[in-house]
Amino acid sequence: MLFEKPSLRTRISFETGMQQLGGHAIFYSIKDSPLGKKENISDTAKVASRFVNLIAARVFKRQDIWDLAKYADVPVINMLDDFAHPCQILGDFQTIKEKKNTLEKMKLSYFGDAYNNVTYDLMRMCAIFGWRMDVACPNAPEYSPEQIVLDEASEISKKTGATIRLVNDAIEAAQDSDVVYTDSWMSYGIPQEQEEERKKAFMPFQVTSLVMKAAKTDAVFMNCLPAMRGYEQTAEVIDGPQSIVFDEAENRLHIQKAIMLFLRDKF
Repeated sequence: MLFEKPSLRTRISFETGMQQLGGHAIFYSIKDSPLGKKENISDTAKVASRFVNLIAARVFKRQDIWDLAKYADVPVINMLDDFAHPCQILGDFQTIKEKKNTLEKMKLSYFGDAYNNVTYDLMRMCAIFGWRMDVACPNAPEYSPEQIVLDEASEISKKTGATIRLVNDAIEAAQDSDVVYTDSWMSYGIPQEQEEERKKAFMPFQVTSLVMKAAKTDAVFMNCLPAMRGYEQTAEVIDGPQSIVFDEAENRLHIQKAIMLFLRDKF
């Protein structure tokens, strides 16, 4: 497991999952020895492939994941990059299926910082399943999904009938939602001096009890964590009866094990 970015749920769930499956996980921090700098990615992938059955990486740049996958002789798991967080979203949809008993004809609404990997993969997955999704965020490019991701979701939606919209009003986005989702306003790597500016921009998209009341009565609240009460959501929402954030976190363990078992046949 190569970690360029810090992690709590990702590291613990993969290590615990591998141990429960009878294997062993190795944590290696590349924070002080950047991937592709001291040793090029090609050599890293080829050498690691001689030692292990799986390589997993949590990195800043998507290209690094692609290069690892290109040169490795074993499967590579994307634990996170700047454009995707697939393990998180697989766990999220496992949790939705667990709570709703279906993944058919749903609406998910996302609130807050939409210029991030979690939003992007939620858009992709909602498009794949033919869902409706409203992305509620400020009308500013630095807080909105990148055009390349919007185009990708649009292309998938042509085949599935999904509807992915950008909305600049929280209550409008929440209407008829089965799932209300938010993520940190201060993700890893964002300078601390931007906190007040970002808080001011995102506060109109905070998930409050009013937002939850605008959604369906049986709507669930999700946050991939970490969460700050009083920022992306109020305490009464995240600690309330509609919140499933800790089941969502637990399912990271189960989905990581499913991923590793799926890849076992490709060793």
